Amino acid sequence: MPHQLPRRAVLAGLGAALLTGCTIPGTGRPHLMPPATGTGSPAPLPTPSATVTAANGPVVVPVRPVRVVALDTAELDSAMTLGITPVGAAKAPLDGGLPSYWPVSRLAQVAPVGDVGAADLDRIAALDPQLILGNQTRDGARYDALTRIAPTVLGQGAGAPWKDAFQLHAAALDRHEQAAAVVGAYGRHVAQAVQAIGAAGSGGRRISVVRFVEGSPGIRLYGRGSFIGTVLADLQLGRPDAQNVDRAEVEVTLDQLAQADGDFLFHSTYGDPDRSGATAVLAGPAWQALGAVKAHRAFPVEDQLWFEGIGYTGANLVIAEIQRSLGG
Repeated sequence: MPHQLPRRAVLAGLGAALLTGCTIPGTGRPHLMPPATGTGSPAPLPTPSATVTAANGPVVVPVRPVRVVALDTAELDSAMTLGITPVGAAKAPLDGGLPSYWPVSRLAQVAPVGDVGAADLDRIAALDPQLILGNQTRDGARYDALTRIAPTVLGQGAGAPWKDAFQLHAAALDRHEQAAAVVGAYGRHVAQAVQAIGAAGSGGRRISVVRFVEGSPGIRLYGRGSFIGTVLADLQLGRPDAQNVDRAEVEVTLDQLAQADGDFLFHSTYGDPDRSGATAVLAGPAWQALGAVKAHRAFPVEDQLWFEGIGYTGANLVIAEIQRSLGG
């Protein structure tokens, strides 16, 4: 049976794969020596730029920017995965801080700019960013205001298009070689996990994903059209009928909770456990009657990783947890 690596080892392995054959610069803008003008005062050269095609159209961005602001968790994952610690980032509204699957030492360097979808423009401007990364779903309505601060690259949306979003972020950050290394490492990790899960006899099992969300009227079941749905598809794992849909999520009531059952079940809570309903449901008879619960195959997971870790580092860590839970 393959050895299951802990989270720190997974992160270290990803970093090694990323850095193999490529060098990521440290900090500071590109520095070019201007030519002498003969007047005794050198004329500065313009900052090199490139054009990327984003969901909001062509955007001229500086080459290899390092002062980056990330307006959602997918953008944060992309930048961090590609070796750039943003100068600022927005957090999910009900979270106390940024996703904790990142090392504290890196998160300490990221200034808070408010909540996802409502980031503080003054805080962003004060950071003097070279580039702002976001998506149309959260920040499309404020695009003009953001572009007055810095070039702003918006992806199409959050969730399932995360692989396309990563490529857009890599282009905007001018980290093409690093991106190729990340994608290649992910493919190898997926192949290893599929083999290990199959060898453990868990291949093709139906995986249920349940989330209790504060302020939501129902219990959320996640379908194929979500970030976690795409990761499970990469692992060639099955889904319960109610979640085997192209939608990102389906909400059910307590009397429909049987639709949350599967061979294995992973669940998390976003917000307060009492106000989200998690406390009452998890202690109630409907939950205890689920086959996965009775078979001791229902696992609580970290919400910030499974539902906000939208990117290659997040996906790799989720895969490691799934493999461990399925006996791979």
